[in-house]
Amino acid sequence: MTRRLAEVARQVGVSEATVSRVLNGRSGVSASTRAAVLTALDVMGYERPTQLRGERARLVGLVLPELQNPIFPALAEIMGNGLAQQGFTPVLCTRTAGGVSEAEYVELLLQQQVSGVVFAGGLYAQADAVHSHYHHLVERRLPTVLINAAVEHLGLPQVSCDDAVAVEQVVGHLSSLGHEKIGLVLGPSDHVPSQRKLAAFRSYAAKLGLPVLDELVEHGMFSIEGGHAAAARLYPRGATAVLCASDLLALGAIRAARRQGLSVPEDISVVGYDDSALMNCTDPPLTTTRQPIEAMGRAVVELLVKRINGGEVAAEELLFAPELVVRGSTARRTA
Repeated sequence: MTRRLAEVARQVGVSEATVSRVLNGRSGVSASTRAAVLTALDVMGYERPTQLRGERARLVGLVLPELQNPIFPALAEIMGNGLAQQGFTPVLCTRTAGGVSEAEYVELLLQQQVSGVVFAGGLYAQADAVHSHYHHLVERRLPTVLINAAVEHLGLPQVSCDDAVAVEQVVGHLSSLGHEKIGLVLGPSDHVPSQRKLAAFRSYAAKLGLPVLDELVEHGMFSIEGGHAAAARLYPRGATAVLCASDLLALGAIRAARRQGLSVPEDISVVGYDDSALMNCTDPPLTTTRQPIEAMGRAVVELLVKRINGGEVAAEELLFAPELVVRGSTARRTA
């Protein structure tokens, strides 16, 4: 690749960086220079990158986090089936620690000349993360949809579950059971959906006259281990119930309670978020907020296909109503 860049750069009389920008479809290159570079590629017998050969392939990238959280494979199945019915082939791209990054997946998908991309649980939801690859997609006008809340000003449509409504449902439920000191176990502090949940909790709890204490809010990674560590810090501070930002965090909170000799729900009520697979089979069955992932997945496919077919899709957020599913991990406060 380096040799090819150097040869084409010499042929056209531009820098290797300019040739690289053309080959990767980046902006900042004049139309005449772009045409000269592509002509040089053809004359010198080099194959053009896939994205510069013409019509886009009927492929759609599904960029998801690791699949340990059951909500993500469930989303992938719903969207994959919907895309297949529309004649598109889904390409599943999963991120793992130390593996291919989100930005690298974007470059790989662009090389394959995909028709569109869907992101779930991505860096768009983290305020302190790098977002340049999303801006690159906007510049390329590649149809793209994000699932759940994103940082502002990305200019991309979103399909989200309403975090504020979810929190109000949970707080109302726990309050009706007599719980006053309600703790929160959230994702990282720069995670936008977690920020929304915290803001909604503070607002609604204040309306109900419940204490809103910073010491009852903990942040952690979205994993059972993260939930265990965060909840273990909360329990000694007097929380009698815990609202968690995912089901995995909630399972970690239940494990932490048992490690401290507490019983769920007799001593601590725990509520999750997602209603992912098998949460009705845990011990105890988990009270949780159900994201309407089937409806959300269908909406993602509809928006994406409309955009691929040349329709206009506003860069706005569609909010879907969650549903509180009450099971055995919450109970009336006894002390």
